[in-house]
Amino acid sequence: MVNEQVHRTVHEHETDAPADTVYALLADAVRWPLYFPPNVHVRQLESTGDTERLRMWATANGQVKSWTSRRTLDPARRRIEFRQEVSAAPVASMGGTWIVEALGDARAKVTLLHDFTVLGTGAEYAENVAWVERAVDTNSRAELANLAGLVQGWQQLDELTLSFEDSVHVDGPADLVYDFLYRAQDWPERVPHVDRLDLTEDEPGVQVMAMDTRTADGSVHTTESVRVCFPDELRIVYKQTATPALMAAHTGCWTLTPAENGGVTVTSQHSVVLREEPIQKVLGEGADIPRARAYVREALGRNSTATLKLAKNFAETTTPVS
Repeated sequence: MVNEQVHRTVHEHETDAPADTVYALLADAVRWPLYFPPNVHVRQLESTGDTERLRMWATANGQVKSWTSRRTLDPARRRIEFRQEVSAAPVASMGGTWIVEALGDARAKVTLLHDFTVLGTGAEYAENVAWVERAVDTNSRAELANLAGLVQGWQQLDELTLSFEDSVHVDGPADLVYDFLYRAQDWPERVPHVDRLDLTEDEPGVQVMAMDTRTADGSVHTTESVRVCFPDELRIVYKQTATPALMAAHTGCWTLTPAENGGVTVTSQHSVVLREEPIQKVLGEGADIPRARAYVREALGRNSTATLKLAKNFAETTTPVS
């Protein structure tokens, strides 16, 4: 049952960046998983210029939630209005507005408004209200703080951001390749650089995992990730929610594409935002952003290519079960 009482919240933050730069980051919702900690994956379903429909996956109070939203973009006024078309319980409805105000040539104020209704009656309703208020407050503060951090160094943001991919061709069934990538809980036995992996899948296709990986120098890095699996598309997207020191954010995607000459092409794509502060601590005195870019590219590419080759071997040597 939906209680019709509307709850409203306001969150504000000032940033050291031009208002148009701030607005541009907010308008590019597909890249939010790279910019904002709560966001795992955003898919644009429709776009007509000033309006768009989005399917979004994000963490809320430690849970992964998904919903569909419609956004109206107004770049002239630097406003973005959003309204969820399909919400995730205990939310019954939710909407709001992003507002970016110029405070000079290189400073801006960001205001994030929410309004929502909640499911339930009696004690359950009160608990649900408290749950949603806590999730909205936590996520809003995290988004605004991360936005401020990103745009504070907006002139270096392109240099700190890198995307790349690696591919292998597999002469084997696509479903076996997908199964290898999907069943990440088996990687400690199948993938040499994975020492430990704990995985839960409370909702089909949404996986939460913690993994220890070993690098070429023998050091072990612990990462935590959320993965969203699309078996009909032969695609798995993920967002690292706990990253190594050099990375402020890391998202990725495993994609399987039928090859013209038979078999399947498997691609591992990575997008990363680097942290500048720990570069010399991690890589040594004198290390700079280009050195960090090269290091991260090589380390991530080496591990993902190794996993791709193992998936290739698995698919090419495993007898399909009919």
